[in-house]
Amino acid sequence: MTAVARLTLQNFRSYPTLDLAIEGRLVALCGENGAGKTNLLEALSLFAPGRGLRRADLSDMVRQPGDGGFAASIGLTDDGARLGIGLEPPDAEGRRARIARIDGAPAGSALAFSDYVRLVWLTPDLDGLFRGAAGDRRRFLDRLVLAVDPGHGTRSNALEKALRSRNRILDESPHQQRWLDAVEREIAELGVAVAAARAETVARLSAIIAQTADETSPFPQAEIALEGEIDALVATLPALDAEDRYRELLREMRPRDKAAGRTLAGPQASDLAVRHAAKDIPAGQGSTGEQKALLIGLVLAHARLVARMSELPPLVLLDEVAAHLDPRRRAALYGALAELGCQVWMTGADPALFGDLPAGAQRLLVTPGEVHPVS
Repeated sequence: MTAVARLTLQNFRSYPTLDLAIEGRLVALCGENGAGKTNLLEALSLFAPGRGLRRADLSDMVRQPGDGGFAASIGLTDDGARLGIGLEPPDAEGRRARIARIDGAPAGSALAFSDYVRLVWLTPDLDGLFRGAAGDRRRFLDRLVLAVDPGHGTRSNALEKALRSRNRILDESPHQQRWLDAVEREIAELGVAVAAARAETVARLSAIIAQTADETSPFPQAEIALEGEIDALVATLPALDAEDRYRELLREMRPRDKAAGRTLAGPQASDLAVRHAAKDIPAGQGSTGEQKALLIGLVLAHARLVARMSELPPLVLLDEVAAHLDPRRRAALYGALAELGCQVWMTGADPALFGDLPAGAQRLLVTPGEVHPVS
């Protein structure tokens, strides 16, 4: 099992310095609001591709006051690898270099960490996911894809850049047909690749959910599907044919997209549809408790999928996950987490929330800038 044996921080958020030894497979971080519990989860999330669980810039993670830089590192149990990430203090011109290291040697980016560790997380910001905007569900889906396909982030970023280029050309030079043809060819290739990666993850996740379905579970089974023009093309056509049709669609929609100031068709307009399977209703129509339970069930299924596809049981980060669960669901959650075979980090203000954790769980008290074992 891949697990964190040591977490070290320097000038990160609320921590001037921290050297924390970890012994448990289930790690519970207790402490008052604002003590720094989520900061620890955020530090761990930096070892996944992307921008971490808060989607913050690295410069925002630097402790104030400080020297303008920070460092975070983890030591892993299986092979003893040491991974490090951070920012150098600013140079004379105010520039700060990003740091990524594996066993002390420079790494190109956090993408290189995917050979050693994968991460899955759930934060309170996602509680309104099913009733929120489609963009929130797309970002949630892309995080699911990224955990099993680390290259998905690079493709998605390249697609966003190409879409911005097309929008600019339509706005400033709409008669430059060669420019538009070239950028639309790139958008079609990238867009179909992004949509295909999403579709594969949704299909695999659906299969995991079906295989582990349990009518007695307090975490109801979810049905998930992609909705969007490009998703329909990818589902019904070979990749090259889907690219050709998407490129034709982009050409046809140039006047409309110019008027809108953005590209209206593509993976950037897709949605993840989630339904409560037992009740056969959209997830957003369920009660607040049902939506939370559906979301937890999805994250548990995703952790199983990551372990199966990457052969790396992921680190699971759960921020304030138990606060609004009734005792039955809370006990069931801890039982399910114990069976995952992953290291799980949880936060909660009330230590009593973790009273049902199984033997061997590690409970830590977080106070501003410090972490100590719970007696």
